[in-house]
Amino acid sequence: MTNSPGDGGGPGRSLWWWGRRRSVVLDVGLAGLAGLECALGAYSMVAKQLHWGFPAALAVAVLGALSGATLVVRRRWPAVPVVAALVLVPGSFGVVLLMVSLYTLATTWEWPTRRWRVVAFSALAFVETLAVVLFTMLATSPDQGEQAPPTWVFVVMAVLISIGATVPPVVTGLYLGARRRLVESLKDRAHGLETELDLLAEQAQERARRARLEERTRIAREMHDVVAHRVSLMVVHAGALERVIPKDPAKAQESAKLMGEVGRQALNELREILGVLRMSEEAVAAPAGLAELSRLVQQSEAAGMLVTLTVSGARRQFVPEAEQTAYRVVQEGLTNAHKHAGGARVSVLLAFVPNGVRVAVLNDCPGGGERAAGLPSGGNGLVGMRERVLALGGSFSAGPEPDGGFRVEAVLPSRLAVQDARLA
Repeated sequence: MTNSPGDGGGPGRSLWWWGRRRSVVLDVGLAGLAGLECALGAYSMVAKQLHWGFPAALAVAVLGALSGATLVVRRRWPAVPVVAALVLVPGSFGVVLLMVSLYTLATTWEWPTRRWRVVAFSALAFVETLAVVLFTMLATSPDQGEQAPPTWVFVVMAVLISIGATVPPVVTGLYLGARRRLVESLKDRAHGLETELDLLAEQAQERARRARLEERTRIAREMHDVVAHRVSLMVVHAGALERVIPKDPAKAQESAKLMGEVGRQALNELREILGVLRMSEEAVAAPAGLAELSRLVQQSEAAGMLVTLTVSGARRQFVPEAEQTAYRVVQEGLTNAHKHAGGARVSVLLAFVPNGVRVAVLNDCPGGGERAAGLPSGGNGLVGMRERVLALGGSFSAGPEPDGGFRVEAVLPSRLAVQDARLA
């Protein structure tokens, strides 16, 4: 007789409150059984005290039908059959109606939010049943002339009968109702967890998509930095080679050798970048850092650039990401100088300052004596450098100088330093 969640009614639901067909059959069957028991009890009372006739038979039939019909609505209005049973119990009938209605009351109403209703109706039913049973037993006890049991025996028997008629239905209803609510809460929790898992899966997919996009962007930046700088040097060497071949074959041979070295370096760096896609983190070679700045400047000098490197401050080692970012900033500044400031003097500054490390590339106003290298520019290099530096918590600036030159500068915070070292 457990009520399922769909069986219970509510003020906002339709008249047909049954969720399953078997619930309809069960309620109608219980209504018929309770109605028959009430009708037989009423018939017994009428047969003893009144004359039997058609009006009495009709009244008994109507009483049985009405009392049984209250169980049909027990899932929607559980108090209705309880009230009907309390009205009929003084007539010594309606026991089935009382037990079913108490069970329904304890099962349907929330515990403990409405416990006072369950307690009140159950207590009233117990007291009423006790009084009726005790009165009936005393009224039917033997006369004084015969041997009669003591009164306390009737009291104990009446209490036991009343307990048997009221307590088991209430306790069973409370237990099954609590179990039903527990199952419903577990289902709700499982549904909530399923929804949360779906949300977490969507978030994981979104994070994976963003991670792929960030990795693609990072690799694109690395390839841009490598290819742009190395190819710029190769183009500059090729232009010089074109001019000096007729005049100085030895210098032309040296330029060709430098072009080959720069090309091999570009290929090696590209292999390192692409190797990240298939190698473990431990197997990836250490990225270029501040220690390689002098070599980077020497390569630009070999390509004909008038470049100087100035280092100041107490040397400190920074995390690999910071050192690589500073290296790329200088590399991008030199690449821009190759592209747009052919023949201009270029200064590379590396300063270890209290608040971190500062790198800058400053070129003078390009002179008219040497034509530009004619390299294409997509404008992505400086944008990528700015994003790199800002991602590490630093500051970045790039723009023209009042004298017609151009400055690229970045400052990385001191929190990225890992240890102090003497300036080499």
